[in-house]
Amino acid sequence: MEPYDKHNWKTKLHEIIYEADTPAGKLFDVVLLIAIVASIILVMLESIKSFDLRFHSFLNISEWIITILFTIEYFLRIITVKKPLKYITSFYGIIDLLSTIPKYLSLIFIGTHALVALRALRLLRIFRILKLVRFMGASNQLASAIKASRAKISVFLFAVIIAATIFGTIMYLVEGEENGFDNIPKSVYWCIVTLTTVGFGDIAPQTALGQFIATLIMILGYGIIAVPTGIVSAEYTKASENDTNKKKLSDEEYKHVKNVTLNTQTCMNCLATKHQDDAEFCHKCGFQLHHD
Repeated sequence: MEPYDKHNWKTKLHEIIYEADTPAGKLFDVVLLIAIVASIILVMLESIKSFDLRFHSFLNISEWIITILFTIEYFLRIITVKKPLKYITSFYGIIDLLSTIPKYLSLIFIGTHALVALRALRLLRIFRILKLVRFMGASNQLASAIKASRAKISVFLFAVIIAATIFGTIMYLVEGEENGFDNIPKSVYWCIVTLTTVGFGDIAPQTALGQFIATLIMILGYGIIAVPTGIVSAEYTKASENDTNKKKLSDEEYKHVKNVTLNTQTCMNCLATKHQDDAEFCHKCGFQLHHD
């Protein structure tokens, strides 16, 4: 493994790009967030025809400038880590790539530049910049609750699909083609729209029996909406209770854990985060961390 050198240009650049504990790193991230927001606003303005006709050149040049800057930033992120492939295949690495290529794709496929709206996902870094990582525990609990509920929710969705298929077939038989229920798939579509209480109104039952069945489906829909919410809520409560039981910390211990989560140091070797403020080596791979 290449030895750590705090004077190496890659090390200094890595500190600025990947971390937010230093003034330079924080400034870089704030400028990056402003550029992301600006690029999204530019795309939105370009979609307004009257505005685009007036300022098309300005909008296009501005988008290209931001895209080129993001491209440079993306390659700098790659060359300042020991294992580039790890960053490229990471969540943020994929998001960074997807937010950079749409403008280039627009040279081949017209209109694809609007996909730069994916850059909004890069705003997730605001948690790290504003040191809101301590609030990520709640999001982790929610993710755990959804993961624990996936089997129950899958069974529930399967039951809903079966119900929609049965009711859709019945409505096809009751209403028929003359009332807009041309085939079973279209009838199932109507049933799903009605069951979810969306009600587009493009198809509506005309017979008394059809309207009665539609009423039952709508009432059933209100009951169905509450089911997945209850499942996830129960798992979320369970996850919260487990966290409370596992970590009954004293005030000093809590402060220690709190300080650990506030650290934004990123390992150059494996990109691991959440290091203690006084840590000298990565908790995951053992690579030396840099300090001022």
